[in-house]
Amino acid sequence: MSPNFKKPSTTELLVEDFLQKARELQTNVELIKVLKSRTYKIAEANVLIRAASEGVRGYFFGLNYITAEEMANLDNPFIAFICGSLDKTIIIPAQILFKNLPQISHDRNGEYKIIIDKDLNIVLAGRDKRFNCNKYINAWELLLTSTTLPEEKNTVEVSLHSVLQGRLLEIGNIRGFQTYCPDKTKKFNDIELSDISTLKTCPNLQFSDYDVLRYIDVLWFREKGRNFIPECAFEIELNTGTWSGVGRLASLIDYSNVNLYIISNDSRKYKQVLNSFPEYNHRYKNIPFDQIGELYSAEKQLRELRYSIGL
Repeated sequence: MSPNFKKPSTTELLVEDFLQKARELQTNVELIKVLKSRTYKIAEANVLIRAASEGVRGYFFGLNYITAEEMANLDNPFIAFICGSLDKTIIIPAQILFKNLPQISHDRNGEYKIIIDKDLNIVLAGRDKRFNCNKYINAWELLLTSTTLPEEKNTVEVSLHSVLQGRLLEIGNIRGFQTYCPDKTKKFNDIELSDISTLKTCPNLQFSDYDVLRYIDVLWFREKGRNFIPECAFEIELNTGTWSGVGRLASLIDYSNVNLYIISNDSRKYKQVLNSFPEYNHRYKNIPFDQIGELYSAEKQLRELRYSIGL
């Protein structure tokens, strides 16, 4: 045996058991690499898998709010909680769990403490309150029937793109900017992006090509009298490279105060593209998309804290 061999943990073995059964039921099982969580496409379902050993009070699972939100915004999403053994697995629609998160305790970092009791029900805040999971125990048929698929399917990348747009709009709104997004019908947390952005049409700027400007993924403006002054512009590049995003943002290059951001996890590609424009590369900044999630979570928590203490 190799000296570098690491014996799989109990939870890792439980996850592998789950995947093995999924392969037996449905050959289409693949890891979703664009998400950092342990998420798989099984048939037409997107499934986040969590596993826990048996504890004194039941089964404990940590789930970050950002991860739960990203799952809830996918097409046909589920979360599988493996409670000690494969025959005690709760397969629950992610949107249902997401709606119940406000009744589950969490820390300041947005980490939810999900406890599933011995009867396989989710413990909620309040004396003896439980979410009944009976119909979701070993509910493999939910993953395979795909009855909740929308008519127009979205890839994981398309769904995550809308999530990032929604988060950037929310951050801009919290900070008091006027916000704009060109994708009117895309949704974030079941709300159309047009209803999250404060501007229904993109302001026409004197020193920018309007036909390019109005297609930038997210824009923040400061209001000055009757004018809108561009403050920040964002292009989200998940798997399409960065050339197109850099090109659209360049329509604002004559506004020296504007911060130009490429939201991408491909730093190598970003540097390669920006090195082609050495006179402008100081104007751009690359932000990994998980950092946008962290910032969004922090901004929301700060807003809630300010509201709760009235300051």
